[in-house]
Amino acid sequence: MNTVTVKIRPEAEKFTAEEDAALRRAGSIIQSGGLVAFPTETVYGLGGDALNRESARKIYAAKGRPSDNPLIVHICRLEDLEKIACRIPEEAFHIADAFWPGPLTMILHKTALVPSETTGGLDTVAVRFPSDRIAGRLIRYSGGFVAAPSANRSGRPSPTYAKYVLQDMDGRIDMIIDGGQVGIGLESTILDLTVSPPQILRPGYVTGEMLRKVLKEVDTDVTILGDGDGDGQAPRAPGMKYRHYAPAGELTVVEGSPGAVLAYINRQTAEEEKAGERTGILCSGENLCRYRADVIKCVGSRGDDEGIARHLFAVLREFDDEGVTKIYAEAFDTAGLGQAIMNRLLKAAGHRIVKL
Repeated sequence: MNTVTVKIRPEAEKFTAEEDAALRRAGSIIQSGGLVAFPTETVYGLGGDALNRESARKIYAAKGRPSDNPLIVHICRLEDLEKIACRIPEEAFHIADAFWPGPLTMILHKTALVPSETTGGLDTVAVRFPSDRIAGRLIRYSGGFVAAPSANRSGRPSPTYAKYVLQDMDGRIDMIIDGGQVGIGLESTILDLTVSPPQILRPGYVTGEMLRKVLKEVDTDVTILGDGDGDGQAPRAPGMKYRHYAPAGELTVVEGSPGAVLAYINRQTAEEEKAGERTGILCSGENLCRYRADVIKCVGSRGDDEGIARHLFAVLREFDDEGVTKIYAEAFDTAGLGQAIMNRLLKAAGHRIVKL
């Protein structure tokens, strides 16, 4: 398969005739059962027709993704929600008013319109209404219902640039829409509204604090910062069960006081280098000049959690680009997006963490 890449300007107020034609062509590919990768405000998604069971199978095959790992259905009109979800609680509409379009996914009971292949065999469906203008136009041209997990090979860091989509998906999908770097850099928050009180299954840009301003009560799944993998249970939402976001090199997260973390990481990288490993460190800007390793990557300042989130996956990919085999990362317990950042880091490390 020849994977075609087209560029769309993300900053322009209006699409040119050529850009609109490219998006129409991409929509036709999806309606015909093909796959198109496209930018959203969170990460790049791998889109297929959410109502076509064969398209869902193609997504799983292209990603090498386990078929019991549910896909998120992306919509572009709020009124379409009731076509794919039923028994929708009133809280869902309050959440939609507050956070849609935007980086929040709701889990609801599905209708018969959604095939089980899309939902990983579950009787629930994960639904999102993205705010990205390229994504919105593509979804409309695709028929209104696009299943789109992140556009990476299963287990790899989610792509925040089109070049990393091409790295993983070249020859596997029909088209890549290059809309530049995405804005947020972490996948959407997932909120399960089939339970009471609603429960956060994956942290993201929309935090529990933000949700509690709309809902009376919101719980958080206890496995978000623990190792919930390998328990033999079907995942309730995308990304809950399997290892994700992992670079090729072995990643270890180190948690503790700044001085202890600094000393431990420098000691470990020195030993790893003696053993012939190519070492890397993922750190905050505050400590950048105090580390020693073959490759040192600053993911941002601890005072800017949105910046850390936006750069995290790209930095993990850059370690691969530079052939790093052993990576040590500072823990990030920042306010705001700290939980979401740590969730991704721990999954990338396979929950390999050193607590000092």
